[in-house]
Amino acid sequence: MKNADFIKQWKNTTQNNYGIPELALVKGKGLVLTDADGKQYLDFLGGIATSVLGHAHPAIVKAVSKQIAQLGHVSNFYAHPNALALANKLITMTGDKSARVFFCQSGAEANEAALKLSRRTGRNRIIAAQGAFHGRTMGALSLTGQPAKREPFLPLVKGVKHVPFGDIAAMRRAISKKTAMVIIEPIMGEAGVIIPPADYLAQVRELCNTYGALLVIDAVQTGMGRTGDWFGYEYSGIEPDVITLAKGLGGGLPLGAMIALGKAAVLFEPGDHGSTFGGNPVTTAAGLAAISVIEKEKLMQKARKHYEFLLTEIAQIPGVTEVRGAGLLIGIELEAGNSKEIAAKMLAAGVLVNAPNPSTIRIAPALIVTDAQIKKFIAIFRKVLSDGK
Repeated sequence: MKNADFIKQWKNTTQNNYGIPELALVKGKGLVLTDADGKQYLDFLGGIATSVLGHAHPAIVKAVSKQIAQLGHVSNFYAHPNALALANKLITMTGDKSARVFFCQSGAEANEAALKLSRRTGRNRIIAAQGAFHGRTMGALSLTGQPAKREPFLPLVKGVKHVPFGDIAAMRRAISKKTAMVIIEPIMGEAGVIIPPADYLAQVRELCNTYGALLVIDAVQTGMGRTGDWFGYEYSGIEPDVITLAKGLGGGLPLGAMIALGKAAVLFEPGDHGSTFGGNPVTTAAGLAAISVIEKEKLMQKARKHYEFLLTEIAQIPGVTEVRGAGLLIGIELEAGNSKEIAAKMLAAGVLVNAPNPSTIRIAPALIVTDAQIKKFIAIFRKVLSDGK
């Protein structure tokens, strides 16, 4: 089957919530993807910051293949070694032995779990950021600060107030002793890779301490080493009450986690929440393998180094007004405000990127990206921008 055959089949079998894709991808290796027509693409989107080790990484393939041949699923009635090992590893990564882990399958589910956990405080008011993205399920959508995604599905969960991201004065006006939780992304990914002021998270932490509210860090997109740290908030020096994690956690497989720390770690009681596939033996095997590779190959340090190079080189390209982000989560602001057109031209040139808003190109390549692949991306991006003038 060719691309056209797959797209026809998509139209005949799939609901239209995603629209119609332009091509069908059939295989991948590292950062190189191949479509049904045999054309290859350099993947600088990474499944939207999910494929942290690229495609068909040997460590992931080995771990998953071994596990599926041994034990595929047990439900959450029973323990199994991989979930316990991964939970212990995540606790170590937080640096807080009090942390406890709830496994699920996606970022939306992790944020739903955080929402439910906050109700156990006895409060029901929540503060989130304008422009934030926390998922599309009804609870997570209530937290998402993007009106276009929210309005078709009103009414949503009540008591959620959205304030401007990075505006500590607005946060100070909104928070009170009735606030159950404040949920913040260290970097807003879907909004266009938006970074708050350097002291913002520390000031939000202080406000949450003052009013007794949970501080929830949504590290779904920034987590798993993508920003050069495990979760993306570490630069601020804070400790959150809750961390939500997904995307890269499963190394490309569906795995999420809601990690609660300190007093928040004991809020859930038996029967409060659950997930049939959460902490599945196969996906947790992939998660353990991904973390092991990130550590052994020092990929977080490499991500920080890559960012400095990308920042310097892309900023010099005519038509670029700003480069922002951390590690390998980067937003490129375009002078012409034609990001969808540029993303389409990059696709035609054999590079996958994303246009989260009219003026921004977002890139999130796998942490195993090579210097040569980065230079190739920069050269193609420079040519596409030049040709577009």
